[in-house]
Amino acid sequence: MRHISVRRAAAAFVLVPLAACSSVSTSAPDDKPGGRPAGDRPATVTVRPEGRQAKPGEPVVVTATGGRLTEVTVTDAKGRALTGKVSTDGARWTSDRRTVPGGAYSVTAATRTKDGATGTSKHSFATAAAGKVNKVDWRPGTGNTVGVAQPISLVFDNPVKNKAEVEKQLKVTTSENTEGSWGWMRDWSGRDRVDWRPKEYWKPGTEVTLDAQLNGTDSGAAGGWFVRDYSTTFTIGARQIVKVDLDRHQLTLERDGKAVRKIPVSGGTPGGDKRSWRGTAVLMAKEGTINMNSETVGLGDAYDKMVEHSMRLTWSGMYAHAAPWNAKWFGKANMSSGCIGMSDADAAWFYGQVRVGDPFEIKGAETKGTVAPGNGFGDWNLSWADWQATSALR
Repeated sequence: MRHISVRRAAAAFVLVPLAACSSVSTSAPDDKPGGRPAGDRPATVTVRPEGRQAKPGEPVVVTATGGRLTEVTVTDAKGRALTGKVSTDGARWTSDRRTVPGGAYSVTAATRTKDGATGTSKHSFATAAAGKVNKVDWRPGTGNTVGVAQPISLVFDNPVKNKAEVEKQLKVTTSENTEGSWGWMRDWSGRDRVDWRPKEYWKPGTEVTLDAQLNGTDSGAAGGWFVRDYSTTFTIGARQIVKVDLDRHQLTLERDGKAVRKIPVSGGTPGGDKRSWRGTAVLMAKEGTINMNSETVGLGDAYDKMVEHSMRLTWSGMYAHAAPWNAKWFGKANMSSGCIGMSDADAAWFYGQVRVGDPFEIKGAETKGTVAPGNGFGDWNLSWADWQATSALR
């Protein structure tokens, strides 16, 4: 038996006009009076799905009756092939991937009977187009080097009801065989989101690849179909941990377990909505100079200013940044509107040292709660057992 090795198609297939279902046999015609003897007849081949408006999201199944399949080739309208496997008895071939919405497929199947009769059948079918399409925004981007706390994060445009089916299509491989798990949550934006985080912080130097084979997967009611695959590859950088002690008004940058520098800071003002968050926050982005307006985070008109060396820690608006207007409180008291402020000089140095994905481990008595998983990357604030429980496959 011979199998064809082919590469997987990642883009959406294109629908082209086809007959509703066709089957052509190229075996030798029967020229014997009274019909061909049973031993000379080739096997009968059937293909599912069939028709011009077949339901997408199903594997291609080729079945031989009265013989064995010796070769099966399934290609889309652009000539790209689907891989598959033949059953041990040789009677059935099933594709590894499912059909995609708006796809057109051609099938060629070669057979042989136990008496040696051979045959070749050709079939074609097409799938219905997607009535609604779901898309994905993912982090981190391909080729980036990130900190040891960076999760893989996928945020979906539309609701995902079939979470287990979607999660089955998400494959993570690492150079260190890192133990990890997917976890579902509601993103700060209100959309469905799934993150993959290791059991512990990443080992520096780990190479990570996500292969999200979503093309042809149904999100479920109101979600629509995925019509492409997604992938990203990134590297884990040095082990850097930022320890923030709001009771002592001090930030410490640790690298490979050693303190690099201690910086006096001022955190969120105690006693109200201006308090800082506690727990582990992950540096989401280095945004540089940005405008900060208190009205965007529900604090009225307390401030509206340009802020230097801004490093985002949560979607709700907590940053680490330069705060020269608060200089008299650095190292002495928490008097900010929720962010972790420091001097211009310290902020400039610190901004140049940290990278996206570095964890900020924040503690303090006067805080407003623990960073939630969906508020930035608060995944680390769940125990490993609790995190695993958020997987749709548990």
